[in-house]
Amino acid sequence: MGEIKVSPDYNWFRSTVPLKKIIVDDDDSKVWSLYDAGPRSIRCPLIFLPPVSGTADVFFQQILALTGWGYRVIALQYPVYWDHLEFCDGFRKLLDHLQLDKVHLFGASLGGFLAQKFAEYTHKSPRVQSLILCNAFSDTSIFNQTWTANSFWLMPAFMLKKIVLGNFASGPVDPEMADGIDFMVDRLESLGQSELASRLTLNCQNSYVEPHKIRDIPVTIMDVFDQSALSTEAKEEMYKLYPNGRRAHLKTGGNFPYLCRSAEVNLYIQIHLLQFHGTRYAAIDPSMVSAEELEVQKISLHTSSEQEEQ
Repeated sequence: MGEIKVSPDYNWFRSTVPLKKIIVDDDDSKVWSLYDAGPRSIRCPLIFLPPVSGTADVFFQQILALTGWGYRVIALQYPVYWDHLEFCDGFRKLLDHLQLDKVHLFGASLGGFLAQKFAEYTHKSPRVQSLILCNAFSDTSIFNQTWTANSFWLMPAFMLKKIVLGNFASGPVDPEMADGIDFMVDRLESLGQSELASRLTLNCQNSYVEPHKIRDIPVTIMDVFDQSALSTEAKEEMYKLYPNGRRAHLKTGGNFPYLCRSAEVNLYIQIHLLQFHGTRYAAIDPSMVSAEELEVQKISLHTSSEQEEQ
């Protein structure tokens, strides 16, 4: 499809951060692919969960920036799981394998839904310290496809890709967003039939988040004001679900703000993680946090809170 013009940093990222493959299930075909970057001494890293069309490297701009500031970040790509319980069990085994007791989760779209389901799944023995939910949803019925969820496994790859592409922005977009969409289309092309079918099944299988099980977890809801696959009703439902959650609004960014508005997204991530600095749940190397830097971040946090109240 021609040259992808997302960022010159992408090739450098691919050449410097190794992709690991890990099997934690009895089924050897279930392989987790991940990038683990930043200081290994950090025991509560930030983990990124991609959307239906995404691979682990769609978060390369977050990995490069955040590790440069001293954070430990892990970006994942899911194995083929066909239901939420199976996913949650596999993800718990992965955290055990990585010897991570608690983690912060950044989930985009489907990744955001799975992050909430995992927090719900582990609520009796919590594994999730906080959530950043980007263009996420809390109830799969918003897609009006729960009735087709059980037939995705039968569909050929080209048909599944067509379904996913139908949610991508159409019409005029700025150059950064156009490059982001091109990049995601390229990533979508790299996914096989079973990977796509299983993700669409997870995306549409009848399920919703039970808020009473995860209401004590600090949450930032990140969404965009321009066109995205999420309806206004779905966004409002998220605000209702997390009345005390912080809101991180981006004027523009479409479905993939982490690609085309990475500086803003990275700032909101830093603001979210600031509340854990100086605790055992810090995702950053303490030596990388200067008093001056903390002061700047507190100002950003204060400004952000004021904007939310207006």
